[in-house]
Amino acid sequence: MWNKTKIKKQDEYPKLSNEERIAIIEKACQQVSRGVFYSTIIIITSFLPVFLLTGQEGKLFHPLAFTKTFILIIDAILVLTLAPVIISFFMKGRFRQEHENPINRGLEKVYLPVIRACIRNRKTTLGINILALLISIPMLMSLGREFMPPLDEQSILFMPVTLPDVSNSEIKRILQVQDRIIKSVPEVDHVLGKAGRASSATDNSPISMIETIISLKPKSEWRPGISKKDIIDELDAKLQIPGVVNGWTQPIINRINMLSTGIRTDVGVKVYGQDLKQISHISEDVQRMLKNIKGVKDLYVEPVSGGKYLEIEIIRDQLDRYGLTVDDINATVETAIGGSPFATTLEGRQRFNIHLRLGQDYRNSIERLKRIPLTTPEAGPIPLSAVTTIQFMDGPPMISSENAILRGAVMFNVRERDLGHTVQEAIDKLNKELKLPNGYFIEWSGQYQNLIRGQKTLIYILPVVVFIIFLALYLAFKSIREAFLSLITIPFALIGGAFLIYFWGVNLSVAVAVGFIALFGIAVETGVIMVIYLNDAMRQLVAVKGNSRETITNEDLREFVILGAAKRLRPKIMTVCVALFGLIPVLWSNGVGSDVMQPIVLPLIGGVITSSTHILLVTPLIFLMTKEYELKKFGKLEVHDVQH
Repeated sequence: MWNKTKIKKQDEYPKLSNEERIAIIEKACQQVSRGVFYSTIIIITSFLPVFLLTGQEGKLFHPLAFTKTFILIIDAILVLTLAPVIISFFMKGRFRQEHENPINRGLEKVYLPVIRACIRNRKTTLGINILALLISIPMLMSLGREFMPPLDEQSILFMPVTLPDVSNSEIKRILQVQDRIIKSVPEVDHVLGKAGRASSATDNSPISMIETIISLKPKSEWRPGISKKDIIDELDAKLQIPGVVNGWTQPIINRINMLSTGIRTDVGVKVYGQDLKQISHISEDVQRMLKNIKGVKDLYVEPVSGGKYLEIEIIRDQLDRYGLTVDDINATVETAIGGSPFATTLEGRQRFNIHLRLGQDYRNSIERLKRIPLTTPEAGPIPLSAVTTIQFMDGPPMISSENAILRGAVMFNVRERDLGHTVQEAIDKLNKELKLPNGYFIEWSGQYQNLIRGQKTLIYILPVVVFIIFLALYLAFKSIREAFLSLITIPFALIGGAFLIYFWGVNLSVAVAVGFIALFGIAVETGVIMVIYLNDAMRQLVAVKGNSRETITNEDLREFVILGAAKRLRPKIMTVCVALFGLIPVLWSNGVGSDVMQPIVLPLIGGVITSSTHILLVTPLIFLMTKEYELKKFGKLEVHDVQH
């Protein structure tokens, strides 16, 4: 009996010749070509904003966009050329019906009751989705804003600043004291401090600026429960030295900030004008207004005064009396204090000048400088004080200018709060309270400048991208209604991304925006597949029942929509699972760079879940409602010949 059943089942499979099998594969590949082409266009178009990013964000994300684009192009070529050849080699023998697969039967067993319940309770289904979308919008608006997620460089850069007129011996003493205190923290591995400028033309640091690189031990050797923020707070509390303003950052981002914006902190307020004293007064007013704003840390005014200068003013009335000239005085001062070259030494191929000046004991006070002897033709040796007035004068320690305008700066870092809201509160306060004289103005710089640039790029280009995607969908479906039905998945994909980044505690940034951009392409592509199968179900309905409201009932429409939604359910679920299985491990990564990758994948993971739920449950419902409307108004269905 078993053998007869087995033979009967074998006879149910039609036997195909090799030519017939190749013809079927060729026809199937032709059906796929159109869907592959437009899906590739949609995903590449969704990455257009990433290609148009500039500055730091462009350098960081351009490789991602180019890599994904090239992969998609090559993938589309291989699907149309290599895949049919491979299929012709391996797709032989007997094949089971789709419903015979146990996984597919299990998925349909769960999916069919749910989709039927959603179709029965239309208002509830649509209401829940719209409510979730409305809730996600204020959640997104309440999130903090920053330019880029802070990358943990596994080290700390300590940049304190002291008074401009600090002496070499005092800055050395402060540097040594700070290094000893820093090394006393158990998590610190190595400490290397530098005061003043390095042997580089691009380093214009004054002697009052200290740069200390702090290398930390591996996290496995840290005290239990301590974080990098706790280490910085502990160091900052221990390093409170009178006359020294502390600053905390990281080595790489500090160099990037200084080279790109001229500001060594996260944010800077540049004050422009024509008079250094007035710029100094305005900078102090800005510092006072920013002092009590939450999130503002390491607040510091770049000094435009306070430098000490030795002024030697020549008493010209006395020169004729002693038979001296201005050049005689200048030559003596230059030689005695600054030094003048008198010989050259050779060391290998290097040539060095030898300068001669008075010893330090004879030039370390104004009284001794006044006694520097001058030889006169009329009166013999006289002290320098007989023909000059010597005194210390205050002046700018360093003069900064941009675009031929004098500039001062108020700098600060942002901690314990997001960058966007902190700077926005500061802007509102300065606009309300700061009174600027004519000819003076301020400009915001640093990471906030980069944030505004990235926001403008995305805001201007996103509408263009949505239009291009809509145009590609229209060319694929030849119907505005069907194109809109696929495009509507984008806002519902926002729901999961918004909820996940909100509860994960991530701020909005360029990295999060890139994650949403990648999500839009995936969501639209999945929606296209669902609409294609729903249209295919409508063609089957018309073939069976005809295209008239006299022959097609609402019950027929409902059953065929459910059939189209459940068709190829396993590949749809596999698409979602592949994306999730590839992205979820990033959430638990903790290596260098993971803090930048997580904000990218969070919108993708949440959005893939909600967009797939919307596509599987809500898209068939909206499609059914549109077809019922067509049947009621026009008396027939608008069936589109769309192949995938």
